[in-house]
Amino acid sequence: MNFTEKNNEIELNEGDKPSRKKPMYPVIEKLRLYLKNHGREVKLPVTYSDLLNYTWSTPIKDKNGNDTYWEKTSYDSRDWDFIREGLVKIYAVLKTEGDFSFINHLDVARVDYCAFGNSHPFRIRIVNKFNDNYDHYYIKIADASRIYGLELEHILSPNRITFYTCNNTLVEEHIPGIPGDLFIKNMLNAPETNSIRLAKEFVKFNERCFVRLLGDMRSYNFVIDITPDIEDYQYRIRCIDFDQQSYEGRKNLYFPQFFKENFPFVNLCLTQLNSESISQYQFEERTMITFRLVSSRYRIKELLDIMKEDDISTPQKIEQLKEELNIYHQTSQFNKCHSIGDIVKTNLKVTLRKNLLLVQKTLGKNND
Repeated sequence: MNFTEKNNEIELNEGDKPSRKKPMYPVIEKLRLYLKNHGREVKLPVTYSDLLNYTWSTPIKDKNGNDTYWEKTSYDSRDWDFIREGLVKIYAVLKTEGDFSFINHLDVARVDYCAFGNSHPFRIRIVNKFNDNYDHYYIKIADASRIYGLELEHILSPNRITFYTCNNTLVEEHIPGIPGDLFIKNMLNAPETNSIRLAKEFVKFNERCFVRLLGDMRSYNFVIDITPDIEDYQYRIRCIDFDQQSYEGRKNLYFPQFFKENFPFVNLCLTQLNSESISQYQFEERTMITFRLVSSRYRIKELLDIMKEDDISTPQKIEQLKEELNIYHQTSQFNKCHSIGDIVKTNLKVTLRKNLLLVQKTLGKNND
């Protein structure tokens, strides 16, 4: 994708915007078996439905008094002991694979609920009683789209993802970082921000999202992870919302560069990078994705074979996406696709074909 294309074109058409309400898709039996085989399906002491039994809630405001869309929940004392103990054990499952020997000094500081968006998550704050240090994790409805998105992120991105399912419950670790919209507001133009490195990372992030068809990456759906380097900072943009994995029919919705919320990052790329550098970074990222794809080829094939049989979009969106990707890639290969899983698999093949040949040639030389 060329960053010099008209980057606000998507905003001129109401139909180009993400769906306001994406339906939840159930976890089919083959996907459930995949999760069990790869250690993602575990027995949890507390489920999403248990957390819905709160008695009341109070809105949470930020430090400036603005609504955060989160509410602090309160539970009946007869239910709280059971919920509190279970939530601490779930944290142990996430962090120590179920070793409960460290949970005596942990407690639940707060359970927050968010009615905004598709997933209606609960955010659990776990606190260390000795030093008041705290951490978070999330409990959500087990939506198949989100699970495919999490698995593809784990396999194809530079980030590892820890999550577990239990029937209709999904537990996700907290992904640390500065939300993209807050970064734009408070840090994008700060003197300590390395604009060139940040622009390079946004180009790579844009590429990662499109290759695996992850949609709706507006600035509040990803975070910026900043790591001090030898003399400066390195940046990593990480997705935190995966429920728009391969659902939409519009090709541009899989490119973060086309959302108006991300225009400050796009403008940064246009001012700090020339077209040759952008092409270089795009090719670098596709090459790294290809290495991950080759090293996890059996797992990704198993996942995509299940995804091909799953119903996680509408026929109209599938046909639209096939047509637009055919035009974009100047091919007719997407005509053979019958499902979103088919489209994702074909997009990976078409986008990474050149990189795959180079990687196979490199691996072949190393084996000689």
